Amino acid sequence: MKNNIQDKTKLVNSVFSKVYKKYDLMNDVMSLGIHRIWKEKYIDWLNPSPNSTLIDVASGTGDIAKLFSNYIDHSAKITCVEPNNEMFEEGKKNLKRYKNIEWIKAAAEVLPIKDNSFDYYTISYGIRNVSDINKTLKEAYRVLKTGGRFMCLEFSKIDNEVINFLYKQYSKIIPLAGKYIVGSSKPYDYLVESIDSFYNQKQLCDLMIKNGFSNVEYRNLSNGISAIHSGWKI
Repeated sequence: MKNNIQDKTKLVNSVFSKVYKKYDLMNDVMSLGIHRIWKEKYIDWLNPSPNSTLIDVASGTGDIAKLFSNYIDHSAKITCVEPNNEMFEEGKKNLKRYKNIEWIKAAAEVLPIKDNSFDYYTISYGIRNVSDINKTLKEAYRVLKTGGRFMCLEFSKIDNEVINFLYKQYSKIIPLAGKYIVGSSKPYDYLVESIDSFYNQKQLCDLMIKNGFSNVEYRNLSNGISAIHSGWKI
């Protein structure tokens, strides 16, 4: 089990070290460009309050932190957490003008954060890449304040047979597009496989409840190509 966790950590790190410069383009390819609309819906449902605190985990290029900050006119204190060296530097560079955002290099499973520190915890297209999802959810619960909210945006399971068939066919060409975009199909092979093997909406809800969250619910986006999961620390 320990070896499997280490192997996945190395694999994921290798994937993002290869694609960090084209990460946003990668998401465009994976989602047909719709991920930008999904992320806006994600922040709209979160509906953050002014002067709140956010921890954004697996921050990547920092797009969720940027949307969150813009939504409440930069009044939030935001901590971005990213484990990959190249993605970490790319995100910091992208958001260097945002004085209310700090960056920490760390894994989702072991956050160097005090208990009960944040009003909101977000993780966008990152939770399927963690090595231990239960540890990740436990850490999310720990660092949230009582009354704090966890929200996850992730590729999920499609609820329409026709759309599911079409997306599966499209997924077969994604590695070929990846080879053209970043010069290698392997990162995209992993990403397609990771989506296919990830939990469905109900299973992720059950894991959230198992790890302490209350009032857990989800909303499908584009018939479940992606889904938003929400839970509270009560």
